[in-house]
Amino acid sequence: MGIVTKLNFVNFSNDFNNSKIVIFQKNVATSYDELAIAWKTIENCGVGSTHPFDYPWDISVNAIDSFGNHTRKLLAAPGEAFEIKLGRSGYILVPSHTPAACSQEVEVLNTLARGSIYVGVYRNNKLIALKNNIVPKEKAVFRFNPSIWIGVASDIEQGQEINSAIFSSSNTEIPLLGIAEADIEMRGGGAGLTSYPYSFNLTNVCYL
Repeated sequence: MGIVTKLNFVNFSNDFNNSKIVIFQKNVATSYDELAIAWKTIENCGVGSTHPFDYPWDISVNAIDSFGNHTRKLLAAPGEAFEIKLGRSGYILVPSHTPAACSQEVEVLNTLARGSIYVGVYRNNKLIALKNNIVPKEKAVFRFNPSIWIGVASDIEQGQEINSAIFSSSNTEIPLLGIAEADIEMRGGGAGLTSYPYSFNLTNVCYL
């Protein structure tokens, strides 16, 4: 078991619309604006209530083939590379003999003769990133900053891609490097002239 940061969401807002909170990360290894995945959602957390959750620093990867089969998940550290290949009983995911091209990235190469794959990345066994249609001889590349993004959204479920059209502009990057425990306080909201934009801030921080 690797390092785990313990977080506690605290609703100090003026929101009485029972808004849904969405937490996600961004794959910064891509050169284009890739859709993020809703890693965690917080629902029905009333004003004055809290919601504790863990952020494990370990991630794992797997591959999904065109038949809907999922390979087993493998722990993946920055700098490691993996290959999807045809084994004796079907497709398998195995560590590569060569490391990733960048020491901060995780790579998954499709070595199949034919057939595209999807590659998923998981944190705490929950999907946090997904690369679609990786064709033979191409690879999926992932790198995450030591931070999470948090915001208010609607019509989004855990594990779904976050469409920017339904995501609130009130989303904030929360840095987690070196943090053992912290509260994430949500403020703002409300109605009429007394309303303010939503804000999210780290408080009560304990460092590693």
